[in-house]
Amino acid sequence: MSRSSITDWERETRWREEARFFDSVAARHSQRIEAIDPLVLARYGPPSPRRRFSLEYRFRLLGSLQNRDVLDTGCGDGTNSILLAKLGARVTGVDISPASIELARRRASINALEGSTQFICSPLETADFPPNSFDVIWCDAVLHHLISDLDSLLTRFVKWARPGGLVLLAEPVNLNRLLRRIRFLVPVKTNATPDERPLERPELAIIQRYFPEWHFRHFLLFARLDRFLFLNRNYEHSPRFRRVLSDALAIVDYGLLSLPGARNLGGTAVIAGRVKK
Repeated sequence: MSRSSITDWERETRWREEARFFDSVAARHSQRIEAIDPLVLARYGPPSPRRRFSLEYRFRLLGSLQNRDVLDTGCGDGTNSILLAKLGARVTGVDISPASIELARRRASINALEGSTQFICSPLETADFPPNSFDVIWCDAVLHHLISDLDSLLTRFVKWARPGGLVLLAEPVNLNRLLRRIRFLVPVKTNATPDERPLERPELAIIQRYFPEWHFRHFLLFARLDRFLFLNRNYEHSPRFRRVLSDALAIVDYGLLSLPGARNLGGTAVIAGRVKK
């Protein structure tokens, strides 16, 4: 669906539905706000993180965050924003959900990061920042909610980033239709907004127009089983045998998804592009 085919009424309806959905998610998490776990900082901070998991891989690509300005698009309850700020960045988070923004501000306060974070409640499509404001645009599973506005959003990202700035995306992808059909046969409950879907080849082609020299890496084939390994998806405090099994699945994925004949089996992709102006 092209941008021109979306009416203002349809877009505003989507905004209300997504705000309501993520407000409900924030309400479920509101009782578990605490200072960031030192084990999490150790996992993603220097020296260079491992690269077998998507989030570790992204922090490895970022390198040092000291005194860098980062825009966390679709920041949710601020989990990534706080981690980025703890590692030295000045972080601006933007999200459509008022309840999520409130949680993000509470997280910043608990972690004594009010001076290096700010959070703005706004649809990403109408957020407004001066040109050349950020060294990094961080986008974690956001664009697949906003496919109809993909061109417009990428134009904004390029405008907001400084020359040489990094746009770092992590999105669900669907590049193998058979695997997608099999996935729908597995009775696994997922939380999803009504109009979201993985990015497909046409959307990836749009992204590559903006970043012709992109860095593209597939993740999440066998590592999908992590959902069955960890209570509340908590890696750091899970028993050692569960962490070892998770690491093994990720290592197999990393190797297998490097092969030309298998890489399109990945369920998510990390896409990194430098802004040239």
